[in-house]
Amino acid sequence: MRIILLSGLLAAPALAQPVGQAEANTVAAITRIEALNPKVNAVIAIDPAAIAEARALDRSRKTRGPLYGIPILIKDNIEARGALPTTAGSLALANNVTNRDAPLVTGLRNAGAVVLGKANLSEWANIRSDFSISGWSSAGGQVRNPHALDRTPCGSSSGSGSAVAAGMVDAAIGTETDGSVTCPSAINGIVGLKPTVGLVSRTHVVPISHSQDTPGPMTKDVRTAALVLGAIAGTDPADAQTAEADARRTDYVKALDANALSGVRLGVMRFTTGWSPATDAVFEKALAVLKAKGAVLVDVETPKERSAIRPLETKVLMSELKADLNAYLATTPATVKTRTLADVIKFNDANSARVQGLFGQNNFIEAEATKGLDDPDYRDARAQSLKLAKAALDTMLSANNVVALVGITASPAWPIDAAIGDQSPGGGGGGLAAVSGYPHLTVPMGAVRGLPVGLSFIGPAWSEARLLGLGYAYEQASNARVTPTFADSVETTPDVAALLAPPR
Repeated sequence: MRIILLSGLLAAPALAQPVGQAEANTVAAITRIEALNPKVNAVIAIDPAAIAEARALDRSRKTRGPLYGIPILIKDNIEARGALPTTAGSLALANNVTNRDAPLVTGLRNAGAVVLGKANLSEWANIRSDFSISGWSSAGGQVRNPHALDRTPCGSSSGSGSAVAAGMVDAAIGTETDGSVTCPSAINGIVGLKPTVGLVSRTHVVPISHSQDTPGPMTKDVRTAALVLGAIAGTDPADAQTAEADARRTDYVKALDANALSGVRLGVMRFTTGWSPATDAVFEKALAVLKAKGAVLVDVETPKERSAIRPLETKVLMSELKADLNAYLATTPATVKTRTLADVIKFNDANSARVQGLFGQNNFIEAEATKGLDDPDYRDARAQSLKLAKAALDTMLSANNVVALVGITASPAWPIDAAIGDQSPGGGGGGLAAVSGYPHLTVPMGAVRGLPVGLSFIGPAWSEARLLGLGYAYEQASNARVTPTFADSVETTPDVAALLAPPR
């Protein structure tokens, strides 16, 4: 089953000559999606009202906002009013038409954006199984990486990353619990920002963890990320964790300065290297750019807390998944028959040929067995993981008197593997930012065999403006974004194919 609503939207003669900027942009984006989506399967649905809403924007007498006329895709675990369901990639939510805007979507609309439709994703935001294939969902199928179609787009914001990289839209919204904005951004060669947890509302977003979940912008460049963040940041009375957001938000575009790196001390996370010589070489070139722009680079020690955090984080995510998902499902329309995580598990079992044909649901089963948010083991795991992650980052920042940390975001894209599942070679320091709730920006820094890799900027809580400024300065100096070729595979590109062929 696929929920694609593309054909026919451009058929009416009245749409042949758009009369305003928003309408023109929207028609152009839909045209690009119709041409490119068959290759990468990044878009699960287009809002059939998108063109009409764009036309209404053009005719409005209201002050035009900073995102006026920009079409934006939202990950399909984020609710938006209208006819489209919010599926989280699961057939269990195929009828989840809530007809309500998440507060972040309201922010986009108020800024003048056109909410174009829904991006495909890793089913249930990649939390169903340890053996998942990033970018696959039972509702939408497999997302492809536009740089090599047999390579992973990473997850779980796979469609958001692939769509922006392919040039369908300039901006999309992803969500991250641990790596789900930054990994697909880096692997698809775009800019991605995981904000401080609590800067952007999670209301009406299908949850995993109230401790770590946050939506964030995934965009063609840093300036667009700053514009989008300004639109979606803010306090939401329904999300207690955003209490400080209004006081903390700022004009992120004003923070963009091509000279922002001059005289700034940055901590180099060498522990993100060592698993790919080719990626390490790209990283060294990025460090040279930072240094040439005036940054003072300081190697930081590998935090001893890293190895202890992961099992604690897993305990937290399993416990919060059950509690938070049950709370969300209770708010869905009566047409949604899966009202609890236990119901979803039963649905998956009953529809195993489609839903579990590639991998199972071991994490769902583990989460269902947890004892709730009052469980002392859960509470201790959260307190300890938060303490360790913050201590690791705070020590690296303060002991070295640096304003931010830089490192490799993730490996180049690995092959999509239906037999084994995701086989990432590792790398990156984003897990510490995810557990601590600190912000993490990734910016393109080049490619390995045509596969993009990203440069991470990680800072203390509420330092988004500083990170965006640093990332902007690096972006302007490096010009490292890679244009996708939609190659069938890295191995079929001419230079690699020649090396793989037997000698003549």
